[in-house]
Amino acid sequence: MPVEPRLVPRFVAEPPQEPLPYGRWSGTLERHFLGACDAIEPGDDDLGEPGEIAFFPDRTWHGRTFVPATAVTSNGFELFGYVSFRPATEDREPTEFDAVADYTQDTAEANPDWTMDLCDEVVGSWRGEDGKVAQMTLVWGRPMVSDGAVVTAELGDLAVDQCELVMERFTLLAPDGYGGDTLDCKLYDARGRELARESLYEDDGEDEDDGESGSDGGDGGGSDGGGSGGGD
Repeated sequence: MPVEPRLVPRFVAEPPQEPLPYGRWSGTLERHFLGACDAIEPGDDDLGEPGEIAFFPDRTWHGRTFVPATAVTSNGFELFGYVSFRPATEDREPTEFDAVADYTQDTAEANPDWTMDLCDEVVGSWRGEDGKVAQMTLVWGRPMVSDGAVVTAELGDLAVDQCELVMERFTLLAPDGYGGDTLDCKLYDARGRELARESLYEDDGEDEDDGESGSDGGDGGGSDGGGSGGGD
């Protein structure tokens, strides 16, 4: 067996374990997410009132479960973020809830050329060889083209995570900005044919600075930046 030339964390998060939140559990997550939204400082922007909250598939990593969420406000902004917690066990309910939220005016409705609507937040880090550090990044969103079945996160064309679509939604947790490579998200159909791909970074015609800069939510994204995740 040949020696692996690239040491990077792959498929480190548990695949989704639960259906999308509903009922009382949805209400619990909504309270935490809206609490984080209330803490946003929008400056001169009038965000308006949040509309219906859309939750995305759960992913568990490093002892915490992350459930991303988005909501469009009455003034056309998008709120995005996640709720995280220590998952339930046989003898206890979920504990140690935390939530992160931000907003953007760069929405899918205003960008009909997007093929995927992406949000992202950095939730941790992974130290590799020679002092290199990967930013462990939670990515969630929806495809904007039809017939998709699964979305992958690829670092330098190496698949490092994947998620089947659940009600046209997906969540990934993958290393970004490692060894000069940055994440791309790729949408495939049930036969494995690539339908779309989006980068987390703005395509400004210039080379990325070795993947050290923060994520912009770029071509496909509802995210304004890979801000540091809390509660971890």
